[in-house]
Amino acid sequence: MENKELKLIIREKYIAEVRGFYKSDLIKIITGVRRCGKSVILEQIMDEIRSVSGNIVYLDFDDRAVTSSIETWQDIVRYVQEKRTDGLCYVFLDEVQEIEGWPAACRSLRRENCSVFITGSNSKLLSREFTSELSGRYVSFRVRPFVYRELLEYGRELGRDVSVTDYLIWGGFPKRLEFGSVSEQRRYLNDLDNTIVSNDIIGRYGIRKAEEFKKAASYVLISNARICSAKSVSDYLNSNGIRCRTSTVQKWIGYLREAYVIDEVVRYSRKAKTELSKSRKLYDCDVALNSIRCHDGRYDLTHNLENVVCNELIYMGYTVSVYDNNGREIDFLAEKDGKRYFVQAAYSVAEEKAYQREFSAFGNISQTDSRIIITNDDIDYSTSAVRHIRLKDFLLMNDLAE
Repeated sequence: MENKELKLIIREKYIAEVRGFYKSDLIKIITGVRRCGKSVILEQIMDEIRSVSGNIVYLDFDDRAVTSSIETWQDIVRYVQEKRTDGLCYVFLDEVQEIEGWPAACRSLRRENCSVFITGSNSKLLSREFTSELSGRYVSFRVRPFVYRELLEYGRELGRDVSVTDYLIWGGFPKRLEFGSVSEQRRYLNDLDNTIVSNDIIGRYGIRKAEEFKKAASYVLISNARICSAKSVSDYLNSNGIRCRTSTVQKWIGYLREAYVIDEVVRYSRKAKTELSKSRKLYDCDVALNSIRCHDGRYDLTHNLENVVCNELIYMGYTVSVYDNNGREIDFLAEKDGKRYFVQAAYSVAEEKAYQREFSAFGNISQTDSRIIITNDDIDYSTSAVRHIRLKDFLLMNDLAE
C-alpha cells in the first residue's frame, strides 16, 4: 500500500465522509491524484471496521503475489467467496483498475452481501468511467495531498519542523517529508510528476503528441492561479514553434482535470450574476507541481500562496469561485452552509500600492457579506470593513468563521 508510514496520521476528515457508508451496498470509491494517501485511508478504514468485524477481505493489486494469481474479474469474485464468512463481508480492493473488467466484479460482489471499497490510480480510475460502468451504484470520495495542518502533524512524527514557506514551495505530497534534503525532495517530486503527467496520462489516453502534451502540461502547471484558456496555451505553444490546435489543448486540459492534477475554478460576473463559462482560473492540486518547474530558486510564492488558499478552502468544505466585482477581481467567493465570504489572497500588502489594490477590490460588496484578506504579513492590517488573517493563522483554521 502506498505511504504505509503515514498510518499514524489519521485523516479523520476523509474517514468521516466514508463512515456513514460502511454498511451500504453502494460501492465506495476513494480517488485522487497519485500519492496523495488514498491507500493509507483505505487501510485506516479497514482498521476501524476490523474492531467490529473480522469478515474482511483485502486485495492489493500492486502486489505481484496477488496479480499473479488473480487475472480476471471472475478471479476476484472467486477469491472473495473463498475467504469470506457468513454475514456482511467488507471487501477492500486497492489499485483495482489493474484488472480488466473490475466494475463487473464490484457489481457482482455488492449483490452478494458485500460492502465494497476500492481505490485506483487517478489516470486509470476516472470519474467518467465509474459513472458509466457503475451507473449510480457508487459513492465517490476525493482525497487531496496534505494541507498544512496534516503536514505539520506528519512532520512532528518524523521529528521535523515544516515552515509555512516550505509548504508554499514544496506543498503537501506526504512522502516528500521522508527525504532530508531539498535536492532529494525535488528528485522525488520530479519522478512523481513524470509518473503522473508523462506516464499515466499519456499512456492512459494514448496521446500521440507526447512531447507537445508535456510542454502544454508544464505551461498549465506553472501558470497556476491564473486565467488559463485552451487558446492561451495553444498560442504559447505556437509561438514556440509547436503547432497545436486549440481543440487539442482543450482535450489535454480536460485530461489533467480528470486525473485530479488541476482544478478549474469558475468565474462569476457580479453585473451579469452568471458564470463566465469561457473564463476560468486553473489551480494545481499541489503547488509542488509549479515549484519543480522553477529554476535558480526563483519560486512563484505569490501565485502559490493563492493556490494554497484555494486548496485549503476546498479542504474546509467551501465551494469556491472567482468573483468579478465590476471589473475588479476578488480571488474567491467561498460559500458554505448559506454563508458567503469574499476572500483576497496576496503575499503582502505592506507596500501602499499593493494595499490599495487588494483592499479596493471589495468595493460595492454588501456589508452583510464577510470580507477577508489573507497575506503572509505579520502585521494586522484589518479595518472596520475588512478582516485581515495572517497566512500562518489561516493555515491552522478549520473554518473562516473562527
